[in-house]
Amino acid sequence: MASLLIKNGRVVTADSDSVCDVLIDGEIIVAIGRNLTESADQVIDAGSKLVLPGGIDPHVHLDMPFMGTFSSDTHETGTRAALHGGTTTVIDFVLQKQGHSLREALTEWQGRATGTAVGDYSFHMAVTDFNEQTRAEIAEMVAEGITSFKAFMAYKGALMIDDAQLVGLMQEVKKHGALVTVHATNGDMIDTLVAQHRAQGKLSPLYHYLSQPEVTEAEASGRFTDIANYTGVNAYIVHLTCEGALNQVREATRRNQRVFVETCIQYLLLDASLYEQDFEGAKYVMSPPLRQKKDQETLWAGINQGLVQVVGTDHCPFLWEQKQLGKHDFSKIPNGHPAIEHRMELLFSEGVSKGRISLQRFVAVTATNAAKIFGMFPRKGTISIGADADLVIIDPQRQHTISAATHHMNVDYSAYEGWELTGKIETVVLRGQVAIREGQAQVEKGYGQFIRRGPTIF
Repeated sequence: MASLLIKNGRVVTADSDSVCDVLIDGEIIVAIGRNLTESADQVIDAGSKLVLPGGIDPHVHLDMPFMGTFSSDTHETGTRAALHGGTTTVIDFVLQKQGHSLREALTEWQGRATGTAVGDYSFHMAVTDFNEQTRAEIAEMVAEGITSFKAFMAYKGALMIDDAQLVGLMQEVKKHGALVTVHATNGDMIDTLVAQHRAQGKLSPLYHYLSQPEVTEAEASGRFTDIANYTGVNAYIVHLTCEGALNQVREATRRNQRVFVETCIQYLLLDASLYEQDFEGAKYVMSPPLRQKKDQETLWAGINQGLVQVVGTDHCPFLWEQKQLGKHDFSKIPNGHPAIEHRMELLFSEGVSKGRISLQRFVAVTATNAAKIFGMFPRKGTISIGADADLVIIDPQRQHTISAATHHMNVDYSAYEGWELTGKIETVVLRGQVAIREGQAQVEKGYGQFIRRGPTIF
């Protein structure tokens, strides 16, 4: 295996910051220090650049069947786009079909990902039909390195489980030291509001937003944290968007409960005013929807307070043609947003460069915390001897512009078209191989590995 020496970079982890060299042999980091004298097959001078751990996006939906179509990024195109944006590992969601087993679902997703992923990946298991057969399969999944199980409190008839099933799932998952993640919105209330708006002929994308008011997320988040507190399971709320929901987590800390929270880059940067632009608002139809400016302020504060540990994407792209399925009815617009490629550069530019968060906090919420919560640390999410050599080299001053004309995601628009960013990812290393150099992919389809995960060590 080849060796690689990265010299003179400012090497930043979640808990350290120093100018030094990093020596890689094969797939592993073997030395870190000042003025390393070892020779290497390849040398990169990272002087005046930042060297950070490869990003981990724990919330993506690749090639996912949803609302009569499939998300437009495959495991190949999606993980390649992720690499271009500095994300070296993603965790995708396997969706159990109601009436079918977890094993069937896993086999289906493995068939799409194995041999096609360019970057590293793992799986969460979404449990949509918790019964005695499913209960018996939880241990099997954990044994195969799938240690997180998702529940949906919405999408009745397709993905949603009721509270009785949720309790059962939590109790079983706790036995195996694993984690329950949740889509926390009140599905019954949302379905009622959707029906009311449709009956009144209110069919534009704005009514997607108005059918999911803040209370639907706050109530479900509170109910989830209460049930998790009762069962004692490790608990994680995905894509939390608003002040009301985060306040439920804040309240839970008063009884010494720990609830992990993920928000997504779009909820930090975009707001609900985008739904007012006729059908163009369909580009921003996702669940939960974009919220208000005050919610953005809450989420940025939550990151700095340690209440929000992870910034993911919920990357679930659909082509504009697919979004047109709901041209005359907002409830038929496929829900999803493309962001896998731009998460780290957006957060760096809008967060670090603008002084909202520190560089070490940036590393924590883009890589280290997800690695710890989802059982990949210290193999992933840090720069340390023995860790996988997953590294990102950023020019912190370089400016660039986001556009669908130049991005690598398989989607024909960008939610951030024309955004000018400060801080450009120039080189990405995945398990010792230069994967991206100056916008060009250097690794092939199938280079990505499935990452077996262990228990939460946060």
